[in-house]
Amino acid sequence: MINTIFPHELLEGLLIIYIDDVIICLETWKLHLERLSLVLEKIIQVNMKISLKKCNFGFHELNALGHAVSVLSLGVDKNKVAEFLLKPIPQSNKEMISFLGISSYYRKHLKDFAIHARSLYRICDQQNVFEMTQERIQEYDKIKYASSNAPLLLIPEWKIPFKMYIDAFGEGLGEALHQVQIVNDKPYEGPVCFISRQIKLKEARYGASKIECLCLVWALEKLHHYTDGSAFEVITDCNAVKSLLNMETPNRHMLRWQIAIKDYGGNMTIVHKAGNIHKNADGLSRWALPNTPDNPEYVPTTTEPHIPSEGINITDLGT
Repeated sequence: MINTIFPHELLEGLLIIYIDDVIICLETWKLHLERLSLVLEKIIQVNMKISLKKCNFGFHELNALGHAVSVLSLGVDKNKVAEFLLKPIPQSNKEMISFLGISSYYRKHLKDFAIHARSLYRICDQQNVFEMTQERIQEYDKIKYASSNAPLLLIPEWKIPFKMYIDAFGEGLGEALHQVQIVNDKPYEGPVCFISRQIKLKEARYGASKIECLCLVWALEKLHHYTDGSAFEVITDCNAVKSLLNMETPNRHMLRWQIAIKDYGGNMTIVHKAGNIHKNADGLSRWALPNTPDNPEYVPTTTEPHIPSEGINITDLGT
């Protein structure tokens, strides 16, 4: 219904519509007011009504679809997460499926989500006995903690190079896509998104070098909508990833991956960092392991740029 009222505005990218929610976002205050007037006029023309108490005008940040959206970043809606945190420990397969469904909605904010939740996914199967062991309770608590401390994700700037931190381990693959942007007149490196997945059964037989190369190919495939046509660095702690491009006699797997990687041509630069300084992505695949002096408990970063969120008083709309 809403889409049929504003077809041209949607095509021109001037409105964002989801069912009955309409978001107007433009670069200047003047353009914003002009577009707002046109939208309100069309609503009057078709004899629709809107609830003023559900409307927000002139804000730099707003909550939409469970996220806090601003000019610079995408965060989680703290109110939605607060409700999620109050839920008790799941006592059945159905409750666990519900928990993982909600937490998975924010997985792009959570490092290593898939690997960290692997044992919780196993007990979702009705054929498996549902048992919340101490290990599963710890994983459950860590996911809730990570959700409540999820970092802000930067809105990508397409003219700025990306940094792709990749890491693979025995249980999974992880990647963190970063950018360095100017926030409050200072360079700030922050995440754009996180992705992760568990190792498949046949992949568990791969050697360390091959699994790292798989991680790169998988990350490029999943994030091609960010990296296609953009300059980016791949940061890895495995030298084999750098040598994959120049391998003279690759096997069939490596040859296929080599061809996929070469599609990125001169846009991609692979940088090797030793494991002891490759801490960004190292947490991606190793967070879920038991805590030891060599593998301390991962604590999600809470360092965030200052991003204004205060709205403009409705009495100032005409000024």
